[in-house]
Amino acid sequence: MIFNVNEGGFNMKTIQDCLKERILIIDGAMGTMIQRHKLEEKDYRGQRFADWPSDLKGNNDLLCLTQPDIIEGIHREYLDAGADIIETNTFNAQVISMADYHMESLAYEINVAAARIAKKAAADYTSRNPGKPRFVAGAIGPMNKTLSLSPDVNNPGFRAVSFDEVAGAYYEQVKGLVEGGVDLLLIETIFDTLNAKAAIFAIKKFFRDAKQKELPILISGTITDASGRTLSGQTLEAFYVSVMHARPLSIGLNCALGAQEMRSHIEELSQIAACYTSAYPNAGLPNAMGEYDEQPEQTAHFIEEWAENGFVNIVGGCCGTTPDHIRHIAEHVATIKPRPLPVVESVLETSS
Repeated sequence: MIFNVNEGGFNMKTIQDCLKERILIIDGAMGTMIQRHKLEEKDYRGQRFADWPSDLKGNNDLLCLTQPDIIEGIHREYLDAGADIIETNTFNAQVISMADYHMESLAYEINVAAARIAKKAAADYTSRNPGKPRFVAGAIGPMNKTLSLSPDVNNPGFRAVSFDEVAGAYYEQVKGLVEGGVDLLLIETIFDTLNAKAAIFAIKKFFRDAKQKELPILISGTITDASGRTLSGQTLEAFYVSVMHARPLSIGLNCALGAQEMRSHIEELSQIAACYTSAYPNAGLPNAMGEYDEQPEQTAHFIEEWAENGFVNIVGGCCGTTPDHIRHIAEHVATIKPRPLPVVESVLETSS
């Protein structure tokens, strides 16, 4: 088992222990909270990158280097709200996405810094209440290039990136996150399962190379519309079968949909998954201005119903959610028993 050791030096409960006891809370949107700070170009640059040749506003992961206090403050707001798991600010922190800002060389450094910032906050809260340990999940996003789809409508066979390039980018990110001290690795917002497979491959290879015991892997996909499929065309069950070889601690859904629209998919996943299940929806669907109007009490009401029906083990929020959303969710599920792990027979399954 993997033990978290707090600064006092004694063994804490593992996340596996906690999942058996209660529904765990993952944090809400990092981007939404960053937007509240109304940062300008100079804030993203800081002193170190004052003369950087390209625009940097919007590179939220860079803030781990230029505005670490803001990122730590956001983590602490979510921890105050009751989050058991906080995600590092590294959604796009790999060389392929960082190329948009000509910052490929900073990917590893950003991941290390992000992990340390989150770990500092989590360790502080754990030391105050060792009975409620806080865990840091290294956030590994889908990146801005896809292995399954062509960006050129006139050339369906074209790919802007190779599997080896994607796996290599994720390998460096995983290395930074692990060396920075994360407790878990979260492959999230998956719209292309082949990208996720590259991330899984990178994680497995890193731990083999490092001769370290693997950290738990959390996997979270994205159903993009009412069809119930990922953007690359898989049904939910096919997606699950495609990634279950990773033996994830949990599998779930996040982003794209609000809780009301996500419900049927979470119910389906709860019935087929042999591992724990997670769900962190958006705060409803975006309005005409691209903003999210669903109030914390509304989001919490939907998720409470999922919990009462035994669908979930980990819940939280994605786009548009705030510490208030997380606080309401935590309060609504506090006394509800988590979904028990099913007893599943070993059978051969294939995905399409």
